[in-house]
Order: sequence, then C-alpha cells, then structure tokens
Amino acid sequence: MAFETASLPLLKEALEILEEGFRDLPDFDARFDMAALRPVILETARRLRDNYPYQHPLYIGHMIKPPHPVARLAYALALWINPNNHSFDGGRASSAMEKEAVAQLAHMIGWEKHLGHLCGGGTLANLEALWISGKLAPGKTIVASQQAHFTHERICEALRIPFESAPTDDRARMDMKALRETLDRKDVGMVVVTLGTTGVGAVDPLLEILELREEYGFRIHADAAYGGYYVLVDELEPDTRAVFSHVGEVDSLVVDPHKHGLQPYGCGCILFRDPSVGRFYKHDSPYTYFTSSELHLGEISLECSRAGAAAVALWATQRMLPLVKGGEFAQSLLRCRKAALRLYELIEAHPRFMSPFPPETDIVVWAPRADTVSEASDLSRALFEEASREGLHMALADVPGSFFSRKYPSLIQDRESITALRCCMMKPEHMDWIDSVWAVAKRAAGRVFERM
Repeated sequence: MAFETASLPLLKEALEILEEGFRDLPDFDARFDMAALRPVILETARRLRDNYPYQHPLYIGHMIKPPHPVARLAYALALWINPNNHSFDGGRASSAMEKEAVAQLAHMIGWEKHLGHLCGGGTLANLEALWISGKLAPGKTIVASQQAHFTHERICEALRIPFESAPTDDRARMDMKALRETLDRKDVGMVVVTLGTTGVGAVDPLLEILELREEYGFRIHADAAYGGYYVLVDELEPDTRAVFSHVGEVDSLVVDPHKHGLQPYGCGCILFRDPSVGRFYKHDSPYTYFTSSELHLGEISLECSRAGAAAVALWATQRMLPLVKGGEFAQSLLRCRKAALRLYELIEAHPRFMSPFPPETDIVVWAPRADTVSEASDLSRALFEEASREGLHMALADVPGSFFSRKYPSLIQDRESITALRCCMMKPEHMDWIDSVWAVAKRAAGRVFERM
C-alpha cells in the first residue's frame, strides 16, 4: 500500500475527545452540502496523483520526508479548531504547545535559556537571524559560504545588508583561509555556518570559526535547517561529530522540523541563545495582546498569523519520539546515514561511477565516469531520466567540478560545474531498500552506457 491509512480511525476517536471540551456550548450544526463536496474532494485526489512518489523509499530526490502519522493526525485534529499562534487569544493550547516544543529543540542543542518560535520554514527563520544581525551590527557584512543556501544572499539584499560569499574547500566546507582574508578586509558582523548544505550535505568547520570569533568578534549563525537534528547522532565522521558537539556555542540557529523532524510543510524554527534580542521585536497591537501578561508568540516573531496546527503536530511528535541520543528518533536518523554510507560504498566499488567524498550526513553526490566534466554531466542527466522511468527518482545538482577533480585528476575540467546525481537518503526505510535502489540504478546506467 502506498499510503498509511490504519491511523485514520484514531482521528475520529480523537475528535470525539476534543469535542467533549466544548459540550457546554449551545448546539451549533455547521451544515455542508455533502453532495457538492464529494466530487470536488475526489477530483482533488485525482489531481494530486500527478506527483512524484515522495512518500516512497524509491524517491531519493529532494529533501522531502513524509510526516510521521502522529504529526499528520495531530495537525488534522487541530484544524477543527484552526488556532492562530500569533497570540494566546488566537491559540491558547497551541501557543503553550509551541513554547514547549521549541524549548525541547533548544534543549537538544544545549540551551536552557533561549528565545525562539516556529515559522513557515528555513527561509523565514534565516531572515529573522539575519535581521537581528543587522540590528546588532548595522552596516556590517554577513558572510556565508558559496555552498550555503542561496536565500542568505537574497535575504541580505532584501534587508540591504552587505553580503559576501566565501569560497569552499574540496569537501564543500567554508574555506578558512578565504574567511580570514575576508575578515581582514571587511567589517563582518556575522558568519553563517551551514550545518548540512542542501547541495551536498557538507558541514562547515565550526570549531575553527569559533576560534576566529574570539579574534574578530563577529556573531555566528548556524543554518542547520537540514542537518540540525544530527546533533543527536554520534556515529559521524570525527570532525563532523566535533562540530555538532559545539553547536550550542553559536549565537542563533535555524532548524527545519519539516525536513528531518517528521513534520508537514511548513514548519521551521529560529532560536536565539540570548533572549534579550527580543527587544528588537517589540511592538504593540491594541486588539491582539489583551488577555495575558505572558509573552505572546507574535511579540517575538516577524510573522503575524501562524498555523497553530504546526505547533500541535510538532509537540505531539516530540511527545511520542523524544529528542534524545539513542532514542527511537535518533536511531531513525542513524538509519538514514547508514543508508547513505552504503550507497556511497556501492558507488565507490563500481568501476564506472565516481563520488567526490563520503556523505557527512545522508546526502550522496555522484556521477558516471567520463573523460570530461561535460560528458559526465550528460551521462548524469541521461541516468536521471532512465532511472525515473523505472520508478527511481533522484535529483540533479550542479556542483563545482573541482569537488571531483581532487579525487579524479584525469577528469578534464572543460567547464566549471558538473551536473551530478544527488540522492537524499532521508527516510529510515532507505536502509531496507538500498539493494532495490542500487539494482534500479545499475540497470538504468547499463542502458545509458549501451547508448554511448
């Protein structure tokens, strides 16, 4: 079965419990035209069939991880209330649940004192971090690596904050020599450290950047939208594990529960180590904040209306799967990483494939071997299409050809970037399906090579 449906009866049972809380209200029957509703919903289901099978283990393309059943049920349950977490008045229970869930995320990285909230995703969460940097260090430059998410540069442009992109080394990590050169010639207010780049899953060298902070005095923001949950996994490369063990020393951090946190879109989180930055959010609304003297979530966020259902879903998920090392949630992440390592091993052992480096988290980048970067790129695109016809859906990514040339010096660099295959092994089920994934990839590659 493609979709999990066994949990649906539980939703009806939960709705009955929810309704009990409103039994003292006068009867109110919200009537709908079921005859008109049915064909529209069934048509919607048919339209939604025009999708890639994101929920299936044979989908290893983009960073799309199916929500856990507990998240789906809790989100749907909240929709019968439809809370708005801008204020306690719009979402009393869901606001409390958001604060609890966000505190658990902060605790995961070692913060007891913090300021944070949920938002629509990593882009808006990073915007708030960069906005705070601009408030604390007006006119100063923000630096991120060339492999950092493109939104950092775009956000800085929108906020009119100077931005500089730092080169990366041959492991796709921010180059420390280049960063120091930037620090010497620019007045830098913040360095963005990417903990799991969306392109190749690289983790920037946080420990060295922390040392530079002592010397130059800039803030550090961790864009851990993709990789943040790997703080719970010890089975990483030693230098990567060391980075995550020091993540609590950054000034702000973004993590996306709708990536590895088993949540529906959109659910991002911004966290600040110093709660006093909340002063920059301060505003007043004469009709919003009136029933509680406690801090309303809308008073510490740039967004106004926010889905309380997202907070309910995250709270329920973390209630069932606590964010602790060695727990069920952490073990599911470890299975993702093991699947990526196994795929990398299979690629390495094949004489007609190449991969520039082992995965730091659970993203594998690879390509068919060829004489030139252009030929390898053409083969990657052909293999992508051929595998898709057999139900294996990967992604394509343009990455610097230098990532491959270090390991494969005979590869002729006839263009700067190589179009490679990018596989996100983000589902724990990928560990069980790795043989099937590899069998399809090899068959598809065989057909591509035959046409050469």
